[in-house]
Amino acid sequence: MRLLKIGVYYSAYLKQFYARHPDLAAQAYNLQHSALIRDRFGSSNFWTSALNKLGYETSDLIINAQPLQKMWAAEQGFNFDSRNWLFEITAAQVKAFAPDVLLVADYGTVTAHFLRHLKEICPSIRLVLGWCGAPFRDGSIFNECDIVLSCVPELVEHFRKLGHRSQHVNHAFEPRVLDQLDQRTPLNADIVFLGSIIKSEDFHTNRERLLARLVKETDIQIWSEAAQSASPAPDLERPAGLPARSGDGATTGASGFQWRRQISSLPLLGRVARRGSRFIFGGTKATIDPLPSIVVDNGIRHRARPPLFGLMMFQQLHDSKVVLNTHIDISPVNASNMRLFETTGVGGCLLTDWKANLSQLFEIDSEVVAYRDADECIEKANYLLEHEDVRRSVAAAGQRRTLRDHTFEDRAARVDGIISAALIHS
Repeated sequence: MRLLKIGVYYSAYLKQFYARHPDLAAQAYNLQHSALIRDRFGSSNFWTSALNKLGYETSDLIINAQPLQKMWAAEQGFNFDSRNWLFEITAAQVKAFAPDVLLVADYGTVTAHFLRHLKEICPSIRLVLGWCGAPFRDGSIFNECDIVLSCVPELVEHFRKLGHRSQHVNHAFEPRVLDQLDQRTPLNADIVFLGSIIKSEDFHTNRERLLARLVKETDIQIWSEAAQSASPAPDLERPAGLPARSGDGATTGASGFQWRRQISSLPLLGRVARRGSRFIFGGTKATIDPLPSIVVDNGIRHRARPPLFGLMMFQQLHDSKVVLNTHIDISPVNASNMRLFETTGVGGCLLTDWKANLSQLFEIDSEVVAYRDADECIEKANYLLEHEDVRRSVAAAGQRRTLRDHTFEDRAARVDGIISAALIHS
C-alpha cells in the first residue's frame, strides 16, 4: 500500500528555518527534505514513519517549501509556470509517486478543485484522507475527502452532521525527538506558554484572557507570534497565483488571494474565514473579511518572544519547569491538542485546562495537573514551583504514560484500521 502525505508548513517557520541554514536552498532535494524532516516541525514524518512500520510505502511532501520544491522540479527536468509553481510541482510529485492513499494534512492551501485534479491525473488514488484540527475557511475541500480525520471530537461531530465520514484520532508524540534533544541542559524557566494567540472567536479568546491574568500575577514566559507585528510580510513561500476554483465556494480573484497572502505567514490563519464577526467551520460559501487581529493584550505582547518551532520548541518544553496548556475555543469539552503529548513526551510537567475526557488520556494531578479557572491555574502553578518533588513526579509519570500509550505507532494502528475498513467497503 502506497501512502503519500501532503503537508504545508507555517511560512513563518520556513523563513526562520532557511534563514538558519542559508546554504541549504542550493542543495539537492533529498538533502533539503531530510533537513526539514529532522527539524521535527508539526507532525514531521511521524505519521508516515509509523505507517511504514505497518507495511506501507510512504512519502512526505512539504508543498509550500519553495526552494525544496523548485529543486525537485530542476532535478526532474520538470517545467512549470512560475505563477503556479506550488500546484504544478505538487501534482507532478503525486503523479510520480502514484499513491493508493492520499493523506492531506492541510485545508487552507490545498483546495477541492486541486484534489479533484489530482484524482483525475492519478488514477491510482483509491482513498483520500483529510485532517482537520482547527477552524477552516472553505469547507468544500472536505467534500473531496473520503474520510475526515480530526483530533477534536467536537469537529468530528460537526463533520458527521454535515454528512461527511469522519473519525476521531488523537494527536501523539514521537519518541525519536528525545534522541535529538540535549537532555543535560538545566531548566531555564519556571512557567512557560508556547503557542498561538489569535484574538478571534473559535480561536484563542479564552487563552488570551487567561494569559493576560498570568502575565500580571506570575513570571510566565511566552513564545508566540503575539510578539510580532500585526501586519506580517507577504508569504514568499506561496505561488504568485492560484488555479481557478469555480464551484469551490471560495472567494477568487486578486482581492481574495491578497487576503491569503497577508495571513499565510501566521499559524492557522490561512485556513479561516469570517461570516460577519464570527468564524465559521465551513459551509457552501465563505466570505472573506478583514484579517483577524493578533493584537493581543499589551501585557502579553510585551512579555512574548518570537515563536519557537520544531526542535527548538521541543527543547524549550524540556527545559521548562511547568508548561501551560490551554485549548482552542472550538474544543470546549474535550482535551485534543498536540501540546498535551509534546510536553509530556519530552518530560515536561504539564499544567492543562480541565476537560471532560482528560482522565481518559492521563491520570489527573498525577500524570498531568489540571485547572478549571485562572485562580486554580495560578494556585497550582505556584504549588508545583514550590514543591519540586511533586513537579518532578508529575513530569516523570506523564512521560511514562505518553511513551506507553500516546505515540504515533499507537495512533498509526488506528489509522491503518480506518484505511483498511474504508478500502474493503469502497
